[in-house]
Amino acid sequence: MDESNSLSEVEKLKSLLQSADLPANLHDKAAEQIERIYLTLKHGGNLSQLDITAKYIDWITNLPWNKKTDDILDVAHAKQVLELNHFGLEKIKQRIIEYISVLILQRKGVSGTSHAPNLFFVGLAGTGKTTFAKSVAEALGRKYIRIPFGGLSSALDLRGQSKTSPEAEPGMIVRALRRAGTQNPVILLDELDRITPESRAAIMGVLIELLDPGQNNNFVDYFIDYPFDLSKVLFIATANNTNNISTAVMDRLEVIQMPSYTDEEKIAIAKNYVFPRYIKEVGLTPDNIKIEDSVWMKITRPLGFDSGIRSLERTIEGIARKVAYKIVKGEGTSFIINDENVREYL
Repeated sequence: MDESNSLSEVEKLKSLLQSADLPANLHDKAAEQIERIYLTLKHGGNLSQLDITAKYIDWITNLPWNKKTDDILDVAHAKQVLELNHFGLEKIKQRIIEYISVLILQRKGVSGTSHAPNLFFVGLAGTGKTTFAKSVAEALGRKYIRIPFGGLSSALDLRGQSKTSPEAEPGMIVRALRRAGTQNPVILLDELDRITPESRAAIMGVLIELLDPGQNNNFVDYFIDYPFDLSKVLFIATANNTNNISTAVMDRLEVIQMPSYTDEEKIAIAKNYVFPRYIKEVGLTPDNIKIEDSVWMKITRPLGFDSGIRSLERTIEGIARKVAYKIVKGEGTSFIINDENVREYL
């Protein structure tokens, strides 16, 4: 890149900064950096600094410093969303409706703030922890972003790397905010119990700050190097168990235990939700495939007890695929699965 080119790049950065809606101090700080680059380049200085500054300006101008979505604070709407997305689990639904009621009251209160505690779904695999988090976002009309903690190996993954380091980039929290494009998304901290042991203490330290309403209005990402207000974010965490999660983090979360489904609930879910969905996905019609009532128990419990729905979904998907294959092979167009032939499909 020759000098005139890089100087026009600097002009572009200046105009980008001018058009952005940033906190005043941050704006001045960024303008100073651009000025410094401009002078360096004018005197034949190093171009590598330009790339880092361009990346920095790109990030700060694309963060939702002042943008937020309006919450849908309507209990009837929340009930409807939960009924549509989840079968059974009435106690959990009730807890979430109460939670949304608290938000409504706080919003109508004098202060207008909303510091309802962050939620923490704890339960075995496949019991609907992640799906419930999505439903809460949908019920409130908020953007939803998931941050997976499985195998997270360093607190810097959350907190970002400073501009001076060669791997300089923002952490997962800031990346999530940019993707959401609003100050108040629902951020799912998924599988907190799966953090690698050697970095657990450091990551728990960052989590305490994220989840504490007294601290998270000034969250500093090392790359952005300027406080961002996270107090409007609703954090929802999930884990299979709480053994490895520090008490200080637990104190800042409202624990909701996810029960396992009973066989009856699973059969109802399989019949009324999962089966119709997979038939449609595979491109079959209800005329192509019928499952007799007596067979559902075998489909639900092929290998003994399982707490969640996930393996049940895989079994049903497998049945639908086998029928599709038989139809394509020309073995018929309508199949009834009963006690005699169920083995062939499982």
